Amino acid sequence: MKIRNQIEYCVSANYALFSDPIARMGGEKFSYMLPTYQALKGITESIYWKPSIIWVVDEMRIMKPIRTESKNIRPISYVAPKNTLSVYTYLADVSYQVRAHFIFNENRREELEQDFNENKHHNIAKRMVEKGGRRDIFLGTRECQGYVEPCSFGEGESAYHGKRLSFGIMVHGITYPDEAVREEEKGKMTVRLWNARMEDGIICFPSPEECEIRRILRDAKQ
Repeated sequence: MKIRNQIEYCVSANYALFSDPIARMGGEKFSYMLPTYQALKGITESIYWKPSIIWVVDEMRIMKPIRTESKNIRPISYVAPKNTLSVYTYLADVSYQVRAHFIFNENRREELEQDFNENKHHNIAKRMVEKGGRRDIFLGTRECQGYVEPCSFGEGESAYHGKRLSFGIMVHGITYPDEAVREEEKGKMTVRLWNARMEDGIICFPSPEECEIRRILRDAKQ
């Protein structure tokens, strides 16, 4: 569904690692089967970001089959005299079409209101998509370099055309103090979870305010 101030892009990479927090307890990392809302928001912010806007991810389309690949990693140990060996499980050969739009960040300083020019930001964002983004693109972790290019959402064949899948409860993202809308979450850092479902290859994300499974992690400064 087309929304005002919306951009569309395709992001692809040889590998991606969207870590499941539960799988990291033993020092190893296992990727979710699809990007989290927060990861896609970070990718969109790497394409174009200003303090006066907040990106909202609307939907994502999975283009290639979901495949995993495990690698032996030797992470740096800060407690043991020798490095340890861990197994990281990555997503391999990924490609996603993404739709996102921005809203103005009214929780920021009042002087930023002079930068509330939607035509300017929308036009710059579209140009940055064509350029491949302003900053480097990473899919979950820094070793997973990604590439962005413009696309028309829905074009091309998805590996999951006509299929439905449920991915269960997974992390949606984190609400930081400068983005908090709910009164009880202002000045706090809050984690959001949701029940992820795919239909016809498309994941439709609820907005951060619509996520009902939430937990305040700690106090945080704006």
